[in-house]
Amino acid sequence: MTITLSDQDKSTLRTAAYGAVSLMAANGAAGKPHKIASTGSIALGSATGLIGHVLAEYPKGKDLAGKSVAEIADRVLPALTAAMNLLNKQDPAEADNFRGTVLIAVETAQIHQGQPSPAAAEMARKITAALDAARVAAADNGAVPEAAAGQDRPELQKAIEEIVDSGFVGVSLRVHDERGEWAGSAGAAELGGTAKPPINGHVRIGSNTKTFTATLVLQLVAEGKIGLDTPAAYYLPDFGLDERITVRMLLRHTSGLFNFSGEVYDDGTVVPGIPIPYGTTGKEWVDNRLKTYRPEELVRLALSKPARFEPGTGWSYSNTNYVVTRLLIEGVTGRSVAEEMRRLILGPLGLSGTMVPDASPEIPAPHAHAYYRYEDAGEQKTIDITRQNPSWISSGGDMISTTRDLHTFISALLSGKLLPAPLLAEMCTPHPTGIPNMDYGLGVFVVTTDDGTVISHNGAAVGHAALMYSTPDGSKTLIAALNCVDDADLSIAAAFQNAQQRLLNEVFGGGQADPAQPTD
Repeated sequence: MTITLSDQDKSTLRTAAYGAVSLMAANGAAGKPHKIASTGSIALGSATGLIGHVLAEYPKGKDLAGKSVAEIADRVLPALTAAMNLLNKQDPAEADNFRGTVLIAVETAQIHQGQPSPAAAEMARKITAALDAARVAAADNGAVPEAAAGQDRPELQKAIEEIVDSGFVGVSLRVHDERGEWAGSAGAAELGGTAKPPINGHVRIGSNTKTFTATLVLQLVAEGKIGLDTPAAYYLPDFGLDERITVRMLLRHTSGLFNFSGEVYDDGTVVPGIPIPYGTTGKEWVDNRLKTYRPEELVRLALSKPARFEPGTGWSYSNTNYVVTRLLIEGVTGRSVAEEMRRLILGPLGLSGTMVPDASPEIPAPHAHAYYRYEDAGEQKTIDITRQNPSWISSGGDMISTTRDLHTFISALLSGKLLPAPLLAEMCTPHPTGIPNMDYGLGVFVVTTDDGTVISHNGAAVGHAALMYSTPDGSKTLIAALNCVDDADLSIAAAFQNAQQRLLNEVFGGGQADPAQPTD
């Protein structure tokens, strides 16, 4: 597509892009504004195509120097929105290129702040919101998102409305297929409210975290830092791990390690782990939902219990596998899993709405709300649990993301942008789970549908849930975010399973839906 930009348009783009870097440098810079501005500006050099040529010229005058944060924001945030508007009108691909480049620069600036401050994180959110303002405004007004202009997908809107009617508070859906992109929402962002869930709001993604973590491990395998068939004990000698357990077994759930969030055995025996939101410990979890668990604590609890089976002789979904994997990543690299995630996945893909919260209970705006219903002294209570400390599940399911970021991630992963082809093939090689039409690879489910194979990993996180499905080449994706009223009896479980199946049927032609465990 031919695109024509006036000198004023080009000035707007440069002011917006370099101004975003200036905002990050001025806001929460901890005495390193020059370094942050320099590294952020270098990151803008990653732009390609026309945008690359435009941003190669620094804005003349540099009239943002010496201004306060508020003064810079007043000029730059509207410029970011204006830049996206003018690019979207001519070539949405160039708009996406510009957006991704700016977010990579912002992410780079945050990394070079060491431990980003809350003020810096909030500024990054404002920059992202400014980039997305036109699309969000259209969506909030009930209009079709720009990327879906010209499409009429009443079957998708009907599907999510019926899912809301089945018991969910709200649903947001994003589909990429041969007809382009469609995104929409139904229901409410809050109980009793009238506003729909934000189409690209933040959501706790539960066990989709496992796919991110497995990808990170395989990237470190590609860098020669980890061996897939090396015993995990080699990297973590202080835990007394069974030396037969390999890294591959952790990623595939064939280690036999006890699930620290509790186990239900074939004969119906229940062996509890830490207090979780389900079963007899629901009220205890509610009362202590801001408590911090350290990953070492969770692993040592699991290792104090008998293994389910000998390493490599069975398959059993265990969150412990991925918390051990987190510790392994941090031990090998000397950096936190959040830092490594930013270095290898979030930064390169520009996933500004995705984060590893560790023990923080916060979730960035915009977001739909999560709820929990429980009995207290004979009285039924429903409370807002949107703020909750996710350290109780750790790398088994603690991450936060958006539907757009999840699409970008799974599409990039399966199209070969994150892993060498042999490692991607290893990731998607199915291993039997005992579940009909559902095998497991390394951090992904391999689902058989009526129309072929789908790669998936869904997750639930107490009142929030996220669905992520893709064709093996990343060309068709289904991403959904759901918010609901959860409870100790898992009353929403059947509706959740039906919702997965309904959307899978609608987009991919059916098959067995991923039975994502509610405790992840």
